[in-house]
Amino acid sequence: MDRSTHDQEARPHGTATWGTAVKATLHCLTGCAIGEILGMVIGTALGWGNVPTMALAIGLAFLFGYSFTLFAVLRAGLGLGAAVRVALAADTVSITVMEVVDNAIIALTPGAMDAHLTDGLFWSALLGGFAVAFVITTPINKWMIGRGKGHAVVHAHH
Repeated sequence: MDRSTHDQEARPHGTATWGTAVKATLHCLTGCAIGEILGMVIGTALGWGNVPTMALAIGLAFLFGYSFTLFAVLRAGLGLGAAVRVALAADTVSITVMEVVDNAIIALTPGAMDAHLTDGLFWSALLGGFAVAFVITTPINKWMIGRGKGHAVVHAHH
């Protein structure tokens, strides 16, 4: 048995590098950020209350987050049902952690939930939440990828 075969057996899911985890987290963060910002802008512009605005933002974050992975694996040739399963497996934990962290920061920042689109507080709480969510989610993604979970399921289709 050659060394590469032995290494693969010793680490059945491979090792996850920080670079891989950062790329996976940035991929997820991009979809989450687009959905979250869009939801917050729509809810705030329409004068909605905090709960419906956050619900829209979270729903759109999941929609866009899943969509990025879904379209990538569909382009790789997977059928729709398999692509949906891959997107759910790849992104659910990552998006959930990001949304919990980001929305907790927004909710806990004094005045942020009542700020308007033209207020610096609105944008600093939102973008600061994304930054903290990225820092917290990256090691989680690294751990999951190293165990063949999360974004590791997408790499089989690239």
